[in-house]
Amino acid sequence: MAENRQLLIMELQRRGWTPTEVTEASGRREEARGGAASGIARRLRSRKVRSEDMVVFTRQLATIVNAGLPLMQGLDILAQQTDDPNFRRILQQIGTDVEAGATFSEALAKHPGAFPDLYVSMVRAGEASGNLDGILLQLAEYMEATLALRRKIRSAMVYPTVAFVFVMLIASGLLIFVVPVFQEVFQASGKELPGLTRVLIITSEFLRRYFLWVAGAAVVVFMILRSYISTSTGRMQFDRFKLRLPVFGKLIRKVAISRVARTLSTLTRSGVPILAALEIVERTAGNQVFARAVHESQDSVRAGKTLAEPLEASRVFPPMVTRMIGVGEKTGALETLLLKISDFYDSEVDAAVAALTSLIEPLLIVLLGIIVGLMVIALFLPIFQLSQLV
Repeated sequence: MAENRQLLIMELQRRGWTPTEVTEASGRREEARGGAASGIARRLRSRKVRSEDMVVFTRQLATIVNAGLPLMQGLDILAQQTDDPNFRRILQQIGTDVEAGATFSEALAKHPGAFPDLYVSMVRAGEASGNLDGILLQLAEYMEATLALRRKIRSAMVYPTVAFVFVMLIASGLLIFVVPVFQEVFQASGKELPGLTRVLIITSEFLRRYFLWVAGAAVVVFMILRSYISTSTGRMQFDRFKLRLPVFGKLIRKVAISRVARTLSTLTRSGVPILAALEIVERTAGNQVFARAVHESQDSVRAGKTLAEPLEASRVFPPMVTRMIGVGEKTGALETLLLKISDFYDSEVDAAVAALTSLIEPLLIVLLGIIVGLMVIALFLPIFQLSQLV
């Protein structure tokens, strides 16, 4: 393929051919114009949409489809009323693809950043069964439950993290700015300082002198750990470590079980084949330990065995969960029992978050009191000694 028309003519003449007509290919002719459009399309495909907007869109689209309005008209209405300009462009692109002859699920699949595999698979099952509005309602309920669970975890994890950071900032501020003022007074007195005070002054001097080095080392260590966790081996080890944490490990385990059970229940109830559902559950488990257990169960199901057996052999899921799954497979009520498992563990997460919040708050107050109290004692001990001498 030549870079331009003139180079092509010269190359043909060099080979002994005399071209009578040279026509630029349509792809080359519109490459410059289409390049920008394809760049925009690539950016749209990778754009993520807020979970709250996705829930509202899915529930409203279910209502529109159930009311008998055409899908194209529904997409146009929802695109006009959304506040997110990126989401609006995505919906307009989906409407264009559907109008061009693509199915709704095919158009959604072009935007994995906004519509994950689970969403596309359920819509595809709804199109095949003619129950698109019912599937969209199931999707909306699933996303609402997932969003509520995510908010609970965020409240459980963010509060202690932020509070601990503030405690460390207060302690660092005292060491860097307050202790040096007292240090000058102590040096002017010329008296020998208590051991606790000397330790406090040494720590303060170290922080003031090497603060940037310490901060830089912390950033480097964080980046190294983050790079290692991004690998498959590092992610697996990190997820195992999280499950073994004293207080948070049980909470993380309950969240993972609830997510796996609810996702599998929603997919199988919507008509997605069990093997395809397990593949999606594996990708959305949120924890590599549980994802591996689900992955290993696929071979068992593919061989005609039950789902409960490999899950029980993995020793990742509690006996109650695997036995309920086994009963569901035998009675044909797997979706119902999976939903009950998810609801049970959601309530367990609620209780764990409430207990964790009530436990962490006094612990952080005690920690702050100990740190500040030790600093105050270390600073005032020399002053007490000087007052006694006087």
